[in-house]
Amino acid sequence: MSAPRALAAHDGGLGAQSGPGSSDEAAPVERAGSEVGLKALAPPRRAVLEHLKHVGEDNAESIAAALVVTVGAVRQLLAALEREGLIAHRDERSGPGRPRRHYCLTSRAEALWPKRYGQLANQLFSFVEDNAPTMLEEAFEARRKDRVARAQSRLAGKSLDSQVAELAEILSADGYMAEWKKDRDGAWTTIEHNCAILDVATRYALACRSELSFIREVLSTAIVERVQHIVSGGHVCAYRITEDSGQSSSR
Repeated sequence: MSAPRALAAHDGGLGAQSGPGSSDEAAPVERAGSEVGLKALAPPRRAVLEHLKHVGEDNAESIAAALVVTVGAVRQLLAALEREGLIAHRDERSGPGRPRRHYCLTSRAEALWPKRYGQLANQLFSFVEDNAPTMLEEAFEARRKDRVARAQSRLAGKSLDSQVAELAEILSADGYMAEWKKDRDGAWTTIEHNCAILDVATRYALACRSELSFIREVLSTAIVERVQHIVSGGHVCAYRITEDSGQSSSR
């Protein structure tokens, strides 16, 4: 992986930012995502999933009738969707003979439909900011402290090299799709390919500052600099990590 392109760190105000995402009507990531999930699937698969979304649970025969295709074709689609973890089944026996198999969506399939979590979060934060401004900062700080406590328990007793690797695992579990690499000069770079809270971060600079502060606190023996930033125009968020020789008075 090539060295990340340096960008100016984004350290704006505590509250809302102007620009994309400032409207509560729809968050930018959610507007884009609503056109992606299902439309990326082949039409026959999408039709089966949309049918199950409407009815909740159904069998192959009823699905075939609803979609006006053969039962054999539907069974092939159902088998493929189940292998991919998008549907699950249960068997119901009401008498002699083979049980009737019923299919439903899994939580993985539910993620194909747009969710408005970012919009809801921004609406709530806007209400808090208007009515109790200091509480917004307190909420982000409480979240940061909770993440720090959980991360420190996993990083305790490890070398800095191992801490960087473990931190990438923690960030990935939090939805940031993170990886790390050792640079030729002995420093490390941690890269977040996904911002798990992008709709919030686009509007509230405090979210990004909280993330940087979290990484700096859990890697307390290192100097951490943010060198790429999605909200500032980068395609990733990246952090350069160097061991603190003790000569630096400020990070």
